[in-house]
Order: sequence, then C-alpha cells, then structure tokens
Amino acid sequence: MNEERPTPEQMLARLRTEEPQAADQRRRGRLKVFFGYAAGVGKTYTMLEMAHTQKAQGVDVIIGLVETHRRAETVALLEGLEVLPRKIIEYRNVTLKEFDLDAAKQRKPALCVVDELAHTNSPGVCHSKRWQDVKELLDSGINVYTTINVQHIESLNDVVAQISGIRVAETVPDHVFDQADEVELVDLPPDELLDRFNQGKVYVPEQAVQAMQNFFKKPNLIALREIALRKTADRVNIEVQTAHLGQNVSRTWPTRERLLVCVGPSPTSAKVIRSARRMAYSLNAEWIAVAVEQPQSRKITDEDQRRLNKNLQLAESLGAQTMILLGENVVEEILEYAAGKNVTKIVIGKTEEKRRFCGMRDTIVDKLLASSGDMDVYVVRGFGDLMRIAPSEHSRSRWQLVKYLHSLWIIILATAIGLLLRAVGLTEANIVMTVLLGVAVTAFYLGIGPAVFASVIGVLSFNFFFTLPYYTLVVYDLGYIYTFAIMLIIALSIGTMAHRLRRHVQALRETQKRTESLYQLTRHLVGAVGTADIVIATQHQISELLDGEALVLLPDGSNRVGVRFGEVPPFIRESHEISTAQWVYEHNRPAGHGTDTLPTAEALYVPLMSLDGPVGVLAIKLKQTQERLRADQRHLLETFASQVAMAVQRERTRPVNS
Repeated sequence: MNEERPTPEQMLARLRTEEPQAADQRRRGRLKVFFGYAAGVGKTYTMLEMAHTQKAQGVDVIIGLVETHRRAETVALLEGLEVLPRKIIEYRNVTLKEFDLDAAKQRKPALCVVDELAHTNSPGVCHSKRWQDVKELLDSGINVYTTINVQHIESLNDVVAQISGIRVAETVPDHVFDQADEVELVDLPPDELLDRFNQGKVYVPEQAVQAMQNFFKKPNLIALREIALRKTADRVNIEVQTAHLGQNVSRTWPTRERLLVCVGPSPTSAKVIRSARRMAYSLNAEWIAVAVEQPQSRKITDEDQRRLNKNLQLAESLGAQTMILLGENVVEEILEYAAGKNVTKIVIGKTEEKRRFCGMRDTIVDKLLASSGDMDVYVVRGFGDLMRIAPSEHSRSRWQLVKYLHSLWIIILATAIGLLLRAVGLTEANIVMTVLLGVAVTAFYLGIGPAVFASVIGVLSFNFFFTLPYYTLVVYDLGYIYTFAIMLIIALSIGTMAHRLRRHVQALRETQKRTESLYQLTRHLVGAVGTADIVIATQHQISELLDGEALVLLPDGSNRVGVRFGEVPPFIRESHEISTAQWVYEHNRPAGHGTDTLPTAEALYVPLMSLDGPVGVLAIKLKQTQERLRADQRHLLETFASQVAMAVQRERTRPVNS
C-alpha cells in the first residue's frame, strides 16, 4: 500500500481548502499576457489570432481596445470581431480616445481584448493606468487578453535604460505580470524583426527613422530578447517549483530567503529598489523596504519627504512590505529590525559619503558590512546618501551654528555658577560637577556635536578660572593634566549617553503617540453605544493623529455612501469627492489623493472592510493638500479602518432590544 496516499479525512480537508479558492477563481476573470522584447515581434497579431480561435469555439469575444499603429495585417485581423467604441475625452481643447471601461463592464463579454497594458490613461479617466482598468475587468469576472513588452516591467526599467540608453516612462508593477494566469512569449529573431522594421511593418516611415537611431539597434534587441527569455524562464521555474511542492506535501522544505532593501529620499533609491525586486523574484523571496528616520532630522524638506514617499510607494507597487523605523543609529536600527524579521540578505546603495581623517571614519555601508553577522549584504552602485533623511544643507548648517552658540552659553553659565561656589568656599570637586552638569544638559538637548564642543570649552574654562595660576592656561602642577584628561573623558561619556537617551526618548514618544491613539480609538469603539459614537470617536482620533480632517461615510438603504452623523465638511460637498468615496465603497480599494486611482480628489479614501464585506468609507484630508501620508501613517490608517469596520459591523448585527 502507498504510505503517502491521503486518508478520506485528509481528502475532505483538502477539498474544503481548495473549494473557496476555486470559487474565487470562478468569480475572477483570467488574465493572459502576450509578452515580447520589442514592438513588432507579433504580440498583437498573435493575440488577435487567439481571439478569433476563441470566437470560433463559441466564446463571446469583444475588442476593448487594440492599437493597430496602421499595420495592414493587424487591421485585417479586426474584421469579424466586435469592436467596442472608444470613450471620448475632451482635455485642454484636445479630443482624446481611451478604452471605455464602463461600457466593457456593462457589455460583460466572456473575453475582452485590451492592448498595451502599460498605457497611461488621459486625465479625467477613472484610473491613471490601463493595467488598473484590466484589474477591474478581472474583478468583474471578465477574462482579458493583453500585451506588454519587457521594457515596461517596473523592476526591469533600469536594466533596459542602461542597455538602450532610453528610459521608458510607462511601466507596469511586477505583481500585475506575476499574477497573470498565463504568459505567452511571442518571440522573433532580431534579424527578422529588423527586416520587418525596414519593410515598414513595425512603424510608419516618420516614426521608423527615429526608432532606428535610438531603440532598434541589433545589439539592443539581442540584449532585450535575452532579458525577456530569462523573465519567462523565471516564471516557468516558479510554476514548476509550486507544482513540485504540491506533489510532495510530506517533504521538508528549507526556510525561504527574505530580503531587506534600504530606502531613502535619494532619487537613486529607485534603482536600488528595482535591483532588490529582481533579486527577490529570482530567489522567490519575500522582501521588505525599510527607511530609517533619525529623530534629529524630523523636519526634513518637503522635496525629501516627497521623494521618500515616492520611493516607498515604488517598493509597495513592486510587492514589498514597507516600514519606516525611528532611531538615531541607522545601522543599528536596520540590523535590529532585520534580525527580528529573519532577514537573510540586505541590499543597500553605494553612497558618496566621504571618509574623514585618512579613512578612519566608516561609511554606513562599511558599518553594515562589519556588523551584518550571518546576513549577506549586497551593495548596488548608486550616487548620493541613500539612507539618511536630513534637511537641506543650508538649514542644517544654520541650525548647527545656533546649537553651538547655545552650548557656549551653557558653559558660560556653568562657569559663572562655579565662580559663585568658589566664592562661598566650596572645593574644586563641586565646581567640576557643575561643568559636567552643563555638558550633560548640552548633550541631552543639543546633540553630541555641541556636547563635545562644550566638553572642550568646559575643560579650558576650568583650567583658566579654577586652577593656579588663575586666569591663564598655563599648568604648573602636572597632576592637573591627568585631572583634565579624566574630566574630558567623563564629560564626553556623559554627553554621549545623554545624547543617546534624548534620541531614545524621542523615539519612544513617537511610538507612544501612535500606540496611545490606537488604544484610545479601540477603547472608545468598545465602549461606544450606537454608530454615531463610533463615527465621532473615529473622526476625532484620526484627525488629531494625522493632523488633518477625518470623515466616516456610511451607506444608506440604496448603498449610497454619505455623511450620516455630524456636520458635513466643505470638501465632501463636491460631487467628485462623493463619487470617489462611492467608487471606493463599491470596489473595496483605496482611491483619491496620493493614489493612482482618481488622484484629483482632495482626500484619501480607504474602504471600511469587515468580514461580511464593506460597511463604509474612511476619508482623510490633510491640512496641506500637496502632502501625502507616509508609509507608516498609511499602515496606521489601515489599522484604524479595520478597527472601525469591525465596530460598525458589530452595531449592525446587534439585536435591536440589546
């Protein structure tokens, strides 16, 4: 008898596990991607041939949108297929034609053909990217055929730019490609593609000349073809591993690799993030994008904050979990977090941080390499300081000067107190303690640099005012030299410890503030009597924490969301804001300000999802409309939304007489 044959109980358990997944697959449409390395290899042609095959088999097929680029052979393949009229968009006195998502959903075919997945939609369309339109079709249960070239995959953007010298602006997040149900590689040798190109079968003559001079060079095409083949092979390899794992359920598998990539506000962080994504994909590993925010640099410039948010959003779009850490020592914070998450590999960008004192000052990369222990560290070539989040050089240098002046005044005050103590007959030991106290105060409030400065000035001041001969820096008693040395060491030690204590206190305050807000919200939700109390508590806590205007919108009997309790803020009275909130409620996905869906809205809208489905929408409008929530703030907002959704659902299901 086969010992690995499952028992009837095991088969029943497996059926119960697979049944919801199968039901979900039936509800969601299937995505097939026709994948190539360049325009002209025949992706659209092959896709239309497959559409004709499906129609011949009785499948309801429509052409949602196909870009023929005036190729006669492609135009000919449209004959016999139902073509959906395009949506007309008027933008700045220009008439634009886009894919009509609403019409496609209303028509609800079995299969919809949507060309050029990486296309950017015109302003005024619901989604900013066509891949988001495709995702909504899939969520509606419609199967989709689409096309994409290798240069449009986000994590390969830098590689293609380095090979071809051209950076493609329109990209698709890797998870869209990775989650496709089927990928068909449409391949053509570069020589044949160039022949088609020269015959005018790829671009019309006015476009062909420019393309030949830039992108369509044989070395470029050979390299891009290799990348496309490798990308397809990686996907097949993962499918094989998954199938093999499914056939060997009793086999023990090793722990998966987990990557951590260090992110900062530098523009070159994007390159490091994409490199980490490619590495994580090739290793089939989870990966985390981490930024370290130093307490002394909390007030960073708006431009740095915008770039940091953009880099973290890029990492999220590529499938990473994002996290912002708060701490003084960048390396220590990274390694401590990595150890807690069982990270095996760390990816960081090479910086331009200069060594000082003949190489005695290590860079962040050096320190990370020296302290990483069992974790592997991969250094990606880049420019700029990729990790530190700091204000502009001008504002930082001006603030540093002010701190040093303050430290000087503290030592002057300590010296004046010392002179008073000597006048009343106290010994030098008491005066030394006064100077050390001044150094400790300086370190705690002004930082380590001013503390070192205060230590040196304090020793010199003590020598000048309190050792014989007075009012001179000359030392007659050699024992004082030892005293000065010990005094300087103690002052520096106290200053360093006080400085670290200050930073830890700031970090704890930040953590405490967030924890306290979550605790207060949870406490109010648990004790709330009625939905009105839940809404008021939520709006108050979130508004206070995120320094903005929070609003909870709940549905009525016809499932139209709106303000049910309290005053109606001015921003929500706009029709497009309510429409955005309604879209979020119906599609269960965030939208609005700071997202790629309906980004023109003034507020960010997050769905309130309970176990039984959506129960409302949470909106947050920041005081400064140009700002975006940081990654850690977005995570906290999602946590709040989850708590609120459960509370609202609890009130809905509460018996009337309870």
